Amino acid sequence: MAKQTVAEQFIDILVRAGVRRLYGVVGDSLNPVVDAIRRNSAIDWIQVRHEEAAAFAAGAEAQLTGKLAACAGSCGPGNLHLINGLYDAHRSMAPVLALASHIPSSEIGTSYFQETHPDRLFAECSHYSELISNPRQMPRVVQTAIQHAVGQGGVAVVSLPGDVAAEAAPERAVEHALVTSRPSVRPGDDEIDALARMVDEADKVTLFCGSGTAGAHAEVMEFAERVKAPVGHALRGKEWIQYDNPYDVGMSGLLGYGAAYEATHECDLLILLGTDFPYSAFLPDDVRIVQVDVRPEHLGRRTALDLAVWGDVRETLRCLIPKVREKGNRTFLDRMLKKHADALEGVVKAYTRKVEKHMPIHPEYVASVLDEEAAADAVFTVDTGMCNVWAARYLTPNGSRRVIGSFSHGSMANALPQAIGAQFMDRGRQVVSMSGDGGFSMLMGDFLTLVQYDLPVKVVLFNNSSLGMVELEMMVSGLPAYGTTNRNPDFAAIARAAGAYGVRVEKPKQVRGALRDAFRHEGPALVDVVTDPNALSIPPKISAEMVSGFALSAGKIVLAGGVGRMVQLARSNLRNVPRV
Repeated sequence: MAKQTVAEQFIDILVRAGVRRLYGVVGDSLNPVVDAIRRNSAIDWIQVRHEEAAAFAAGAEAQLTGKLAACAGSCGPGNLHLINGLYDAHRSMAPVLALASHIPSSEIGTSYFQETHPDRLFAECSHYSELISNPRQMPRVVQTAIQHAVGQGGVAVVSLPGDVAAEAAPERAVEHALVTSRPSVRPGDDEIDALARMVDEADKVTLFCGSGTAGAHAEVMEFAERVKAPVGHALRGKEWIQYDNPYDVGMSGLLGYGAAYEATHECDLLILLGTDFPYSAFLPDDVRIVQVDVRPEHLGRRTALDLAVWGDVRETLRCLIPKVREKGNRTFLDRMLKKHADALEGVVKAYTRKVEKHMPIHPEYVASVLDEEAAADAVFTVDTGMCNVWAARYLTPNGSRRVIGSFSHGSMANALPQAIGAQFMDRGRQVVSMSGDGGFSMLMGDFLTLVQYDLPVKVVLFNNSSLGMVELEMMVSGLPAYGTTNRNPDFAAIARAAGAYGVRVEKPKQVRGALRDAFRHEGPALVDVVTDPNALSIPPKISAEMVSGFALSAGKIVLAGGVGRMVQLARSNLRNVPRV
């Protein structure tokens, strides 16, 4: 029997760790690994058209499953293309193992053809990045990489020269049990007691929630009811905390809406739950602040804290709730709920006024109809830019839907490749890519990946022929829009030419029917919706500097950007609130 190669051993370890797909683009230094996959029925090689798409796809799969996913790139330029998607996965705490294949080991350090140093290049976007230069390092280096990716939540990179991958693996290689999930972290009793005292001393408590509240919805609701606290959220917390939430006051930040900003500034005690919210300008500096996070390095790096609590949100609240006194006065909560509803009602007209006749089409209207027509358990992948705004304000979470994007890294072109990873994970689940024309055209080649594998991803293209978010940034700075216009083709025609379903929508009355037809189509589909480039969004709190900037930027209409059905949800929470 032939000896097992290093490449075969590498693939066997991935399979043992639960990896079922390796996304990438094949190349000479990667050939031994891809051939090992060809001969292993437990794992598939997923051929994408650009390595950046491979990293985004793996990151999306890891975010949706919470389990290890993997991608690969050939030496030099090949693995360099992984870096943007790996940055996104790392900042999203998605456990991803990246294989960066390398030039022949004897040539490293000689400026050989395609030489880079991937073990150095990927150090900033990973918990672990090491070079295997000798077969005897296997399997320990790969196992260690997996422990870092899963245990710390993020990326680990293994650099492997092609000649070493083809060598025989050690006969008596030491293998050990692999970490496959992260443990719960419970704060110490002193921290719990200190937090309980602060809650009891405060008259007005506000909770602000991020992605760290995943799996803690019931505990957050119980705590909010006990202390009569309004509950706001960051964008990454939306899918976990907004549904079935009678204490919801919306979202803060640049894409925010509702009364979340007021609730965080008018309280006595602000509790940040599982959020690394980066926009300190939207956080108060004159109230007491507590932060609860499973990552200790997150604590206090955005704002000054009165108490830092290292622990899972769920475990922390389970320990905390029995220790705090129930509050009887809900005046602050009711006032914030009313402010929230009033704020939503004030802006919802931005997309309802004459919407059936408005051309180009209001993107707010498209997002609202999409929310109504998409499946109850759909996975939405969202491009950075204005699509983030429409997703934040119009997609209604329900506990089953997922919404992922480049929310921490802020990369363009993320939605389509993330949809690839989401759809491979479950072909029977509806996956919708909310793509902007700028992001879609940047990695448009991987639309062919959908066709090649007959992945039934539905791409809803918000086509305003501009980089809308960049235009908004320019306006805020008092600059005229420049270099932001795209001359676009008929994307639906390109989709049809590629062998997919494609339809172009230019009239509002066509939107609902086009989405329904695309969702009924069994394979990949693209709905190219021509939207209004003037439909920009402003944050819930505007500074004097912003107003000055807008005044200097003539020629654009800035809409408040309504929030669709969320106004109904807000009003439903006010049934028992006294009218004032």
